[in-house]
Amino acid sequence: MGPSVQHHAAGKPEAAEDRRVRRTRQALHDALITLVLERGYEAVTIKDVVARANVGRSTFYAHYPSKEDLLTAEIEHLRAALVAEQRVALARAGGVSVRSLGFSRALFEHAQQYRPVYRALVGERGAAIIIVRMRALFTQLVREELGELLPGAAKGDIPRSALVQFVVGALMSILTWWLDGGSDLEPEDVDTIFRRLTIPAIEAVAVPARTAPT
Repeated sequence: MGPSVQHHAAGKPEAAEDRRVRRTRQALHDALITLVLERGYEAVTIKDVVARANVGRSTFYAHYPSKEDLLTAEIEHLRAALVAEQRVALARAGGVSVRSLGFSRALFEHAQQYRPVYRALVGERGAAIIIVRMRALFTQLVREELGELLPGAAKGDIPRSALVQFVVGALMSILTWWLDGGSDLEPEDVDTIFRRLTIPAIEAVAVPARTAPT
């Protein structure tokens, strides 16, 4: 997690400016996360964030239009990491069970690393705006993956859009169950559960059912 880094030649003014921007954004992010863990997302205001980060309100707005944009900026970094894992899996030789859902374990590992933050944001009492954004991220990942795994029309009478929603719903449900249930399962164990529940559904759509001989 953290803002992306742009490189400039050493000693140029742009490099110092970039460092200041990164420090400011990191301070704002850290302040928001700390406050969310203390009070819950909905109770935190921009006034609280700038006070904790020790910056002015104008500085905040120079970087982010709202506290939602501050928080969801980090989703873009998560997206990049999950897409990278997904591409590795899709490049493998093999069938659907080998190539599909390559991003899921990386997600559960990330959630384990930042478990208190995930619980506060996407657990049963999480922030609605973040749950919506995370669901949109997962939907995009699954939709694009199925577009590659199932390049033709979905088999049978199951629309591909229904399959996307099923997989995303399962991912959100398993993630919430794991975060809020106090389970001591490791990320790889949770990922195994998720994959065992969802890959058969993907395979059922990917492989046409055999028809009885007439």
